[in-house]
Amino acid sequence: MANFFEDNEDILFHFQNSDIDEIIKIREDNFNEKDIYPYAPENIEDAKDNYKRVLSIAGEIAGEYIAPKAPEIDSEGSKLKNGKVTYAKGIKDSLEMIKKADLLGITVPRKYGGLNFPRIIGAIFTEMISRADASVMNIVCLQDIAETVYKFASDELKEKYLPKFCSGEITSAMALTEPDAGSDLQSVQLKAVEDLENGCWRLSGVKRFITNGCGDILLVLARSEEGTKDARGLSLFIYEKDDTLKVRRIENKLGIKASPTCELQFNNSPAYLIGKRKFGLIKYVMSMMNGARVGIALQALGIAEAAYREALKYANEREQFGKKIIEFPAVYDMVINMKTEIETTRSLVYRTAWVVDMAECLEKKLESLSENNDEKKLLRERIKKLEKHANILTPMSKYYASEMCNRVAYDAIQVHGGTGYMKEFNVERHFRDARITTIYEGTSQLQVVAAIGGILTGALNEELDRFSSQKYNGDLKPLSIKMSEIYKKFLNSVNYLQEKKDSEYIEFYSRKMIDIAVAVYRGYLVLNDAKISEKKKVLAEKFIQDISLRAAMNEEYITSGNEVTLKNKEKLLKEF
Repeated sequence: MANFFEDNEDILFHFQNSDIDEIIKIREDNFNEKDIYPYAPENIEDAKDNYKRVLSIAGEIAGEYIAPKAPEIDSEGSKLKNGKVTYAKGIKDSLEMIKKADLLGITVPRKYGGLNFPRIIGAIFTEMISRADASVMNIVCLQDIAETVYKFASDELKEKYLPKFCSGEITSAMALTEPDAGSDLQSVQLKAVEDLENGCWRLSGVKRFITNGCGDILLVLARSEEGTKDARGLSLFIYEKDDTLKVRRIENKLGIKASPTCELQFNNSPAYLIGKRKFGLIKYVMSMMNGARVGIALQALGIAEAAYREALKYANEREQFGKKIIEFPAVYDMVINMKTEIETTRSLVYRTAWVVDMAECLEKKLESLSENNDEKKLLRERIKKLEKHANILTPMSKYYASEMCNRVAYDAIQVHGGTGYMKEFNVERHFRDARITTIYEGTSQLQVVAAIGGILTGALNEELDRFSSQKYNGDLKPLSIKMSEIYKKFLNSVNYLQEKKDSEYIEFYSRKMIDIAVAVYRGYLVLNDAKISEKKKVLAEKFIQDISLRAAMNEEYITSGNEVTLKNKEKLLKEF
């Protein structure tokens, strides 16, 4: 039987070797819930065994039930009739299967019906569902919306909605984007007016490109402060679907066809404030979107994994010129590069999930300590460092995983040749599904902008210094020397841009700068993995040799001082 957890050696490697003991202790409140909830773990090993069992069940559902339905779901799509959206039958069946297995609300605390698992376990779940069907992932993986309600909403709203998230009684969506406010969310104009008589707020206006906008619960960004034009006038609201909301259309898309992308018309719709007024974008939505961006990085990983496996299978079966095409260097080079990129990017994304998890757990621990506790200062310092890392790793992960996904899906079709262009083969669907990952929840260009500041101020340097100062013996010593050389290229590029002090030049070369940063970080991650795995040694050797050449090229671009495009952009943009 197909099982997307048990058949993936790299996911199993990360599951077995992730340093999550401290996270488990804090999330489980030193296992104080074991006498309250029948499935709460008694100790760390019990918790890990529970995670493994649940992931195995999720892996079987993904591989055995969701993935086989994906072509049919893609073909059928979602439908809009008389203002009501209907999911494809396969979507309904998949949701019901996941619901029966109690796999919703995977990171939500048990008091609300969730499983209280760490984010890294939720990350594995999300990747497996994405590998099975990216459309199903968009509907099922509600953790970031549920987490936002849990972190910022009132106790009353948490008690009302979180159990419904976890039981599968409701689906949900983030309603942020508008026709004239895509990436520029501070330009949101949907109006929120307080209705003191009825103890709620009233929403009026249009939202567009809302993934799963037909959901029962929407978190809506709206302008609550009349006369404002910037982020300080925006608040976040929770809206439960009623007759005042009209779904005006669902988009006819290139990919993820079964995930309905809706245009919504709010007509004096009742909603409730989450947290405080004016903090909607600058705090709550940014927190939610950071979680969503890691989610899209995981979705990209899942699509890439699916495309790679299709390519590998086809290359081992297809014969041309008297031999299987996997034996041709031009083909096996592509396939090996796919595997290398997926595994090293998985290390980056899972590390990001771990950093976010650890920061949130330590924040929880900090809140539990008495005011005079000496541990508080140390915890605050750790949290500050982790949050710095999370703020830079999140856009780096979303940027690189989504770009990698598109390259892998492209090459997977190339391995198939003409047959890969036909709808009878899954790679055609993976190629279409991949394309959106570089666009929604912030385009690749925006992720680069979000990350470049942290790179130039040295937000990652402390951790990279720690990596570079470690002892690497035997076969790993030459690779560690090579990594030190790559790290120097990274630092040299950063220093050049800092000294240049030319904002346009920095922005122009920022993508190449982020590419070096991602390469260095992944290189050290895979080098550390190689300490405990022979297979990872081979991967590390190939990957580090590859990035050495690419880093040298990007360093040369950045430090060349080449401004031909910058100085001639008006002429080059003119029609010849």
